[in-house]
Amino acid sequence: MELEQAMENRRSIRKYEAKPVETEKIRKMIQAAGLAPSWKNSQVTRYYVAQSEEAVAKVREALPEFNRNNTENAPVLITTTIVKDRSGYNMDGSPTNELGNGWGYYDCGLQNMNLLLKAEELGLSTLIMGIRDAEKLLDVFHIPLEESIVSVISVGYGDIHPDMPKRKSVEEIASFF
Repeated sequence: MELEQAMENRRSIRKYEAKPVETEKIRKMIQAAGLAPSWKNSQVTRYYVAQSEEAVAKVREALPEFNRNNTENAPVLITTTIVKDRSGYNMDGSPTNELGNGWGYYDCGLQNMNLLLKAEELGLSTLIMGIRDAEKLLDVFHIPLEESIVSVISVGYGDIHPDMPKRKSVEEIASFF
């Protein structure tokens, strides 16, 4: 699959087949994520993969009801975090600019996009969810306090194929000087 095709075909999927996802495919997705650039190669994104029924159920408890419904048959839920105070920071611990940890979140977004595109290439569907109970997720995975939870990504075989929502044109999002 060509990159442009993966970008055009990728959708946020809210209905999954009750079919397991091969661990090797998840590993390939995370490997692709790790190829993304990061601030001074800091590589601060971390992935916590729930794939057993018990672990998936615990993560789903940290989601609001509408996202529990959206992920009903998703066999894998990946919680993403960043290690705080590294990306966007000097060696002495001071922020390099006004964004501070914003660079860590930016880096996580870059990695997650690679993960999503690799999932599409592998025939998998995904949904990124930002509304979640961080405290519950910290407890489920015993995530260190030095990390900040960013999102939960459902992964599975999509049971729907929605059309692409309207996208803004280049003229609406770019200024050329």
